[in-house]
Amino acid sequence: MDANFSQLANTVGEIKNLMDSFQDTLVNIEKRLSRLEKMDSIEHRVEVNQIDLSDIKEAILRMEDHQNEEIGKVLQVMKESFTKEHNETIMHINRRLDSHLIKLAKAEEEIIILKNR
Repeated sequence: MDANFSQLANTVGEIKNLMDSFQDTLVNIEKRLSRLEKMDSIEHRVEVNQIDLSDIKEAILRMEDHQNEEIGKVLQVMKESFTKEHNETIMHINRRLDSHLIKLAKAEEEIIILKNR
């Protein structure tokens, strides 16, 4: 009977050791799970931030495109108004230049004629 009690005590001791090691294993698993949860949280934050950054980038690109369109429209209006307002002035200057060129050509012709006499 003493052998049975000692065997039973040894078995109980082994069960206690197994339960302690099981407890240690559970603690390690819990630590690893908490780290995984933290990693998931960090990865989630990164993913959310990447989405936010891509949305911000798209919004900025749309704003730039809109600004480029608006600047293009303003430049076109300025060009048209400049052309309309100054077209007559430019044509008048061109006519005056043409008349001066004709006068110069006539003067050169007369100089050449006078030299040949």
